[in-house]
Amino acid sequence: MGLGRIVASAVLAFGVANGAWAQKAETPPPAATREYSQQFLVPGSWFHGVHGLAFNKDDQLFAGSVIGQTLYRVQIDSGEVDRVIDPPTGMADDIAFADDGTMAWTAFLIGKVYIRKPNGKTIEVANGMSGPNSLAFGKDGRLFVSEVFLGDALYEIDIKNVDKPDFKPLARNELRRIAEKLGGLNGFEVHKDDGFLYGPLWFKGEIVKVNLETGAAEVIASGFKTPAAANIDPQNRDNVYVVDTGTGGIWSVSLTSKAKKLVASMKPGLDNLAFDSRGRLFVTSMTDNGVYLVDKQTGAHRTIVEGKLAVPADLAVTSEGGKDTVHVADVFSYRTVDGANGDVTDVLRVHGETHAYPIGISVGPKNVLLSSWFSNTVEKVDRKTGKLVATLGEFAAPVDAVEFADGTIYVAELASGNLVKVSADGKERSTVMKELRGPVAMVHGAGPLIYITEISAGVVTEIDVAAGTRKVVADNLTGPEGIDLGPDGKLYVAEVGQKRVVSIDPATGAKTVIASNLDIGLAPFPGGPPALVPTGVAVGRTGIVYVSADIRNSLYKLTPP
Repeated sequence: MGLGRIVASAVLAFGVANGAWAQKAETPPPAATREYSQQFLVPGSWFHGVHGLAFNKDDQLFAGSVIGQTLYRVQIDSGEVDRVIDPPTGMADDIAFADDGTMAWTAFLIGKVYIRKPNGKTIEVANGMSGPNSLAFGKDGRLFVSEVFLGDALYEIDIKNVDKPDFKPLARNELRRIAEKLGGLNGFEVHKDDGFLYGPLWFKGEIVKVNLETGAAEVIASGFKTPAAANIDPQNRDNVYVVDTGTGGIWSVSLTSKAKKLVASMKPGLDNLAFDSRGRLFVTSMTDNGVYLVDKQTGAHRTIVEGKLAVPADLAVTSEGGKDTVHVADVFSYRTVDGANGDVTDVLRVHGETHAYPIGISVGPKNVLLSSWFSNTVEKVDRKTGKLVATLGEFAAPVDAVEFADGTIYVAELASGNLVKVSADGKERSTVMKELRGPVAMVHGAGPLIYITEISAGVVTEIDVAAGTRKVVADNLTGPEGIDLGPDGKLYVAEVGQKRVVSIDPATGAKTVIASNLDIGLAPFPGGPPALVPTGVAVGRTGIVYVSADIRNSLYKLTPP
């Protein structure tokens, strides 16, 4: 699975955002008014990024989602999807089946590994791991797990005693460490004939053969951009198939001759693959919430299930010629949506043109800014060309950024609670405000003003970056996340804890509910920030409000009465 170069410090610092939502009463309750009409501009979809993929012995296909924290079963013929294991236990970065039908999966963000026995009993077998990512069973039922992104090692988990009443999950230091510092051993498989592990090294662009007793690794193929997974063809066990998430290429590699062959070309963002008992090849796309059947002979593919958006988070909007264009931080890509007809256009796809996972987005005078607490980066994308022009790194879990007319950028950091000023050339940084309580989203107001939502405090704060002062303009909010400034001078805020959007007069703090009973607020993982995937809000020039329906992977279009 490729959920970015997540920095451990960012994950561990989420406590800054985990305070209780403030419940104050200094501002009046929301006024009663006629609400905006609601429609879904973009149809929803299953998954929230689809990663792990595996068939059981009955040829049933299972797929996993990390952000969605759910394990699913997919009907190949109909494309229907049903939930098998719900959040948070169902967080499945990779899935594997033993010969006896036992299913295992990795819960990447919470550091756990689970198995489910054929009788339906679910057992936590390991915890405290640093990014457990990929796993596979050996032919003798042994279970092997790798750490990637937050760690870099291969382990064996002893599951012989899982059925005993006194069994307890094994800590990381209780696992047998087979190898470390391999270079990101991602989706792998143990060969049924020779017993060696075959898998990709994400950061080295190689496919390796690993001795599971000694940890020795031998390169069998190289030259990939970002290989994400490798599986053995059950019809011809001399062939290992590889998905390259950086190019969208699917390759076969002969284990004897080491010859490489490009089998199919798809879009970047592929993440995993699996074979059914007939040797048919299936792949996942985290960027498109897709599962596809690939013809190994022709390279053609058939869509089993797919989504227009993957995980829509923060939003921004530009209005030109009477037309709104909604800019979407879609976690696995940067996309735009036509405000009239809902048509979706790719701008940047993760691991293709970019390696960040955008959570926050804003459109400035020159650049679109993409913020990612996953990768600790802010990316600058040229407004005119849609090309990535610069990547600013080493932030403390940045959640949003705004650009001023002179090119200065202001970045809100979740892990530090700071608002950081970055010079136009990116060389100078300074802190202009400290102790923000769970910052989520920002919008540039008049002159030196920035408005920011603080989810842990339940407030919207106005910051004067020139004077270095701040004041609360609205409080008593339950889970404020996305924010935008409308043409009427009011602030529009997604109050996720109440499943609604409110307009706020920044002068008085008066609130008005414009839309309620919204399907927003994707659940965070345990220990993660309340706004794991922030609900975005963007207001067009005519007053139409767009809201990311993150639970549905859709967009609301709210039209004034």
